[in-house]
Amino acid sequence: MITKISKKNPKIIIALDYSNKKKAMKLINNIDPNVYALKIGIIMFYEFGKIFIKKLQKLGFNIFLDLKFHDIPNTVFKAIQSISELNVWMISVHICGGLEMLKSAKLALNYHSCNNKTLLMGVTTLTSLDISDTADIGINMSISNYILKLSKLAQTCSLDGIICPGKFVLKIKKHLGKNLKILTPGIRLESKLNDDQKNIITPNLAKEYKINYIVIGRAITSLKSPIKELEKIQRELNSF
Repeated sequence: MITKISKKNPKIIIALDYSNKKKAMKLINNIDPNVYALKIGIIMFYEFGKIFIKKLQKLGFNIFLDLKFHDIPNTVFKAIQSISELNVWMISVHICGGLEMLKSAKLALNYHSCNNKTLLMGVTTLTSLDISDTADIGINMSISNYILKLSKLAQTCSLDGIICPGKFVLKIKKHLGKNLKILTPGIRLESKLNDDQKNIITPNLAKEYKINYIVIGRAITSLKSPIKELEKIQRELNSF
């Protein structure tokens, strides 16, 4: 059975960074699907599969399936086709997979008419990387210029948006306007800017930059009382 995409468009996405379904459900049962969407990454998808996603959809949640597809065009096309029955709200691909791969990803979504509302988001760079990391893999330009170049490619391939560290958002908007939706991970409260993500911003800056979607993960899921922390972030966002 095909699940219909909800017409809700929540701006705050909770990354379910759990390998334990019971712990995940404890959080999920205490948040409102009208306010929050859920991000399922490779850990939860490999552990619990499509059945778990369908369960969350029945609870009313929009699902961002963050598998960051990156392979040859035909493989990406077939992989996206294989998850089409889920009709999730949003999926991700690595923009650095290239023009043909991105076109194949878009084509795979459009191939099934029921999937034409799934948002295709392109990953620019991981928030764990800084300039020394990108230099190590042969990227001989600044991270900001690299992200801008990838963002232009995403726009050329008619992706719905990009996944981008917050501190580069203003540059992208300056050069590309508002046509691309922007999703930013690595959201932290000012007092907790301390882990392996090197490109992170606060909820206040996310609001100031008018970012379309933000992802909150370990900032809450690593805590004993995640709901309290989420409420603090929500208050800081205020009218986000």
